[in-house]
Amino acid sequence: MITSSLCLGPEVGFSEILLIAVVILVLFGSRKIPEFMKGLGRGIREFNDAKNNVKRELEESVNDVKKDNTIESK
Repeated sequence: MITSSLCLGPEVGFSEILLIAVVILVLFGSRKIPEFMKGLGRGIREFNDAKNNVKRELEESVNDVKKDNTIESK
């Protein structure tokens, strides 16, 4: 039986996370990491905002269609 986390691959342990952190520190340096994380956070925030806007627009469209259907049926 294959164990995976969210079907994305094998589970990642502490040693793997530590290794990734060390590689990032070596590649980017300690001064670039805060800028990198800030940009990453900004990108995630923009993605979530766009996702919420699409969700809101879809819900509004569904509500408009429902409202039109109830008006026409009367």
